[in-house]
Amino acid sequence: MISPPVHNSTGHMVIAPDKFKGSASASDAAAALARGARSAAPHLKVIEFPVADGGEGTVEMMIRQGYAPVTCSVTGPLQQTVTATYALRGNTAVIEMASAAGLAHLGSGGPTRTTARTASTRGVGQLMVDALDRGAHRIVLGVGGSATTDGGAGALAALGARIFNADGDPIYPCAQDLSEAHVLCVDALDPRLRDVELIVACDVDNPLTGRHGAAFVYAPQKGASLHTVAHLDHALSRWADVVATAVGRDIRDSPGVGAAGGLAFGMAAVLGARLTSGIELLLELTSFSDVVRDAALVVVGEGSLDEQSLRGKGPVGVARAARQVGVPTVAVAGRSLVTADDAHAVGLGAVYTLTDLEPDERNSMANAESLLEQIGSGIARDYLSVHAHR
Repeated sequence: MISPPVHNSTGHMVIAPDKFKGSASASDAAAALARGARSAAPHLKVIEFPVADGGEGTVEMMIRQGYAPVTCSVTGPLQQTVTATYALRGNTAVIEMASAAGLAHLGSGGPTRTTARTASTRGVGQLMVDALDRGAHRIVLGVGGSATTDGGAGALAALGARIFNADGDPIYPCAQDLSEAHVLCVDALDPRLRDVELIVACDVDNPLTGRHGAAFVYAPQKGASLHTVAHLDHALSRWADVVATAVGRDIRDSPGVGAAGGLAFGMAAVLGARLTSGIELLLELTSFSDVVRDAALVVVGEGSLDEQSLRGKGPVGVARAARQVGVPTVAVAGRSLVTADDAHAVGLGAVYTLTDLEPDERNSMANAESLLEQIGSGIARDYLSVHAHR
């Protein structure tokens, strides 16, 4: 563990962890850390502010911060009906694409070569339509946890786009059928989209196609074999050609458009969506700067603190926002694979890990909430010790 920072404020503590994958949700982690902190420092004001960066937990984060939940039935990734919830406040809707087209909707069989080829984002587009019906003028799409590699074709079809093969017959907007795509017609797109600010919360920089693209990098996690990956990449290339012809520009190589199996590509290329950092956007939408201002300490966390974390995901994004208003940050992680210098460089003054208390990672994950509570208590004691002797 790195020594905790000294800070002049004696204000509140903000606990803002991301999900501890496989063991505790962001809300569970925040609650456990807060319990520990309060047990060690009963008079310390502790604010729980669980975060997400566009993936799982995004809608929950927004609802906790005052957005209203909106639930509706949409088409799941395999054409089944699923129930999905998004967040709405005023004219801003925040949609977690995984709620309509995520891996969790693939059923007990999980991802397979078949689901990798046939999964569609149609339900995501249906959520967007529902948001438009409720008066949304700004739609934020969180794109983590996708089960799809359809280049956003399904979502676009739900919004009114039509895709035809060389014989003029409509095709179903899923990955395997995109290789037959010949014409994209956008004339019937929902006209309300012209007046909507569409933002994709995206923290990856993959292009749509090629060795670093949506199929090669992410499709294996969605059940695709090596042969299937090659087929999907070919289909996405064909889809990119068709889209470029329809809209007059080719953005397949743009950083980030490979997110969520190319959903980001479809939204950006056809609808003009803006791709931006997920955590920065969500912190802005939830007025995190007001919460953290005058705080004494911010506690962030996630399951594994590693090189990917350092590229600006949840914990580092929160630390960056805290540093902008002069508040120090410490991190809690299931395990840490970064050096002390790396942690300091991104604004993390201390790193506490569950594996410090329980070296066996399986036991650590199984007992995450208990361990987090112990760490929360330790952080509060360290904090009080620093202030007692400054």
